[in-house]
Amino acid sequence: MKGIVTKSTGSWYTVYAEDGAIINCRLKGKFRLKGIKSTNPVSVGDHVVFDFENDKNTGIIKSIVERKNYIIRKSVNLSKQTHIIASNIDVAFLVITINNPPTFTGFIDRFLATAEAYNITTVLLFNKIDSYTENELQKATDLIAIYTDIGYTCLRISATQKTNIEAIKKIMKGKTTMFSGHSGVGKSTLINAIEPTLNLKVGEISRQHKQGIHTTTFAEMFPLTIGGFIIDTPGIKGFGVVDFDIQEISHFFPEMFKISSKCKFNNCLHINEPNCEVKKAVELGQIAESRYRSYLQLMEGDVENYRVDIYG
Repeated sequence: MKGIVTKSTGSWYTVYAEDGAIINCRLKGKFRLKGIKSTNPVSVGDHVVFDFENDKNTGIIKSIVERKNYIIRKSVNLSKQTHIIASNIDVAFLVITINNPPTFTGFIDRFLATAEAYNITTVLLFNKIDSYTENELQKATDLIAIYTDIGYTCLRISATQKTNIEAIKKIMKGKTTMFSGHSGVGKSTLINAIEPTLNLKVGEISRQHKQGIHTTTFAEMFPLTIGGFIIDTPGIKGFGVVDFDIQEISHFFPEMFKISSKCKFNNCLHINEPNCEVKKAVELGQIAESRYRSYLQLMEGDVENYRVDIYG
């Protein structure tokens, strides 16, 4: 029997079977020992093959169908291992807030670079637009200009006021989509606005730290009435990238990759080399300084220091 994993709790997996049944499954005995370094060898969004156990109410996952793509980051507690957030994604939505809590450009750029590396289309959602001061609105406008110029779709939204919800649904229709971002940016509120029948639990913001309080513990996938699926993910504090070759990192910054062929050296790293078109573009304001700083941090392997802010 085949199905799609819709929820993973670490030891049990909820599988939406091809006949419409919902089956709780576990992994086959030595599944974890087959060279998979991830903390979760099976992730939400995986297409799997499973057999029913004797009681016919539970199943055993035998294999994973080859993934179209996946988005991955370094495990929080086990730095040498990785964690697959979700797989087989058509569109990833990154929910961003300027304040309460703040989303820093370094975090955005790490997410985007990872999505580029795994060929996942990303849309940036600037949430809580109804609650910002004039200065915060200007920050949002400046960031939207940077990422729109690169080629990313950016939407100003308000999950509470349902601003631009229909525009999001139009992108989602019939697709498997993932929502990600820091805790407290409004993912659950946004998903409830898109699909009210889900009635996901909504958290609060810590006044002291201006950070969200986790309400989503595990990634979970839900079917949509408009067709397709939506994946809600736990809030991410940091985003450690995985296995980036320094020669390829600039490939995951589209605006840099576009002009890198004009550099004097074909193996230019865009740091200290002479006649570098990327550095020249940064100096001329054609590439945002925040993006270049994010690039340099990735080159240095500084996976924890993601708080880069062009306004800081």
